[in-house]
Amino acid sequence: MTFAERLANCVSEEATQRDLYGYRLKTSPIIHQRFKKGIYTIGELHHARRLHGRAAGILVTGPSGVGKTMLVGAYAEKHQREANLQHTKIPVLMVTVPSSPTSKSLAAAILLALGYPKAHNGSAPQKTALICDLITRCDVEVLVLDEFQHLFYAPTNALYRDVTDWLKNLINLVKVVVVACGLHESSLVVSSNEQLQRRFSTHFQMSRFDLEDAEDFKEFRSVLRMLQSILPIESETPFHDANLARRIHLASYGLLDYVRKLIEGATSVCARAGLDRITQEVFAAAFRENIWREVPDRKNPFHPDSYLQPLDKGGEPFYLHNAGQGRTKETSTRTRLHVPKGR
Repeated sequence: MTFAERLANCVSEEATQRDLYGYRLKTSPIIHQRFKKGIYTIGELHHARRLHGRAAGILVTGPSGVGKTMLVGAYAEKHQREANLQHTKIPVLMVTVPSSPTSKSLAAAILLALGYPKAHNGSAPQKTALICDLITRCDVEVLVLDEFQHLFYAPTNALYRDVTDWLKNLINLVKVVVVACGLHESSLVVSSNEQLQRRFSTHFQMSRFDLEDAEDFKEFRSVLRMLQSILPIESETPFHDANLARRIHLASYGLLDYVRKLIEGATSVCARAGLDRITQEVFAAAFRENIWREVPDRKNPFHPDSYLQPLDKGGEPFYLHNAGQGRTKETSTRTRLHVPKGR
């Protein structure tokens, strides 16, 4: 009987009452050099805005799971809103761009984030005037637009032109730091509009950890060492051991969100099976449960017979993280669009 089969048939009732059951890593966010640099880059523009009233834009891009939303969320957490009976101050306003957005739906999302209850009422120009007024009254200094790549998938080319042009005009009016955060397509949104491109001249790319870069892999191992130090369970092999760290990298593609899922999954496996330490077999089970349920043994990075190759081919969990994702006819069409209005 394999370990996976034993695990399926063995759940310790005593184990489910331990601290390991349902365990979640308490370090949020995971601090590393890319994260620190991103915080510093946004903070520098924010500081210039406070000192000189200088509006600016920064584009933050990276693959799914790399920690972009965690980065901007942590920055917003450092500058929390303050409210009393007379005034509400929102130094950093976090907005999630709606899927298939229009100028009206994006405006409504911003109004909702500002706390305006009737955000869906009124025309786009009325919403724009209200946004400008509330941003001034609430002392907004930084506007974060998360999931910025959604703009690229506006329902039609005409609506795409309209929403990008509306955003460009809004940025001109509010004169705050605008942080556009999203996947690769976010850079295509900016590059398809010359005026947006000028406003987002600062580009911070949050990349995954690279196994082939010695310094990158060294830092990845230091992150694993830190994560292991806070776990309530021992590991048979230190996470930062070069061989195990390589396997963890392949299982996560160097993306910290998947590292988190893997480690939390391994801890959960131990809890259910009544084990007192994480082994390579436990990691193999956690990978199967939390990342790739149908993984063949030869492709499971923790299986003794694993090929130990990146899992980014067709049908594998990180296929869509390849640089060529999203290259469609729509992509080529919209990257050639330039919005002429308002020049």
